[in-house]
Amino acid sequence: MRRAVIFLLLAVPFASAWSATSPEAELKRLSQQFSDASASGDAATLGRLLDDRVVFMNESGELSSRADILAGTQPPPAGRHNELLQTDWNFVLQGDTAVTSFTDNGTFTIGDIVTHASFKSIETWQHKKDGWKMISSQTLAVQDDPAAVTLPAADLDQYVGTYKAGTAVTVKITRTPRGLESSTNGGAAKELDAEVRDVLFTPGQPRMRRIIQRDAAGHVTGFIARREGHDLVYKKQVS
Repeated sequence: MRRAVIFLLLAVPFASAWSATSPEAELKRLSQQFSDASASGDAATLGRLLDDRVVFMNESGELSSRADILAGTQPPPAGRHNELLQTDWNFVLQGDTAVTSFTDNGTFTIGDIVTHASFKSIETWQHKKDGWKMISSQTLAVQDDPAAVTLPAADLDQYVGTYKAGTAVTVKITRTPRGLESSTNGGAAKELDAEVRDVLFTPGQPRMRRIIQRDAAGHVTGFIARREGHDLVYKKQVS
């Protein structure tokens, strides 16, 4: 009984530090507020929500301090409007620290042109005397498949064959009624689409492209598997 009383006495001051709303509801509001301020270039709001020692990684992998973020925050130029709307919200509370994750769905308007992009973020917030402060954030850009084009059957036929990288990796490209499929080292076949002529991709794997290589006569000699700017060269095998 005594331990329970002591626990309650210790817990009351900490509980009174929370706002009238639940921690999750409050952080959901503040996190969307942070996204809104990022979209509109509201440095004052960002400064209020960021901890002085925040560790912040943007979608390009660059680390920024609070000072870096505030110095680089500017309202969008005339004729441009940015909007970030959060979905897929998740929340975990551990003591005075909370970890949230969500998807920022961006709509970017320039004159009469509207584009879209999505970003997945994970944020860490800590409750301090002056409220919740963001102490860490990491964001990844969501990559989408490019639009596929329909190539002539003659072009598709040229890609069919067996390709090797070194001595251990073999890729086989085959024709199907739909178009093309590829398999690696005899594994399950996966569909191949064309982004443009001589640039192929696997639906659902937008980080990689297969760039067809040709000789001076226009014959297919292999392809480059390019992922995040790094290449693996495959040579077409002669039957």
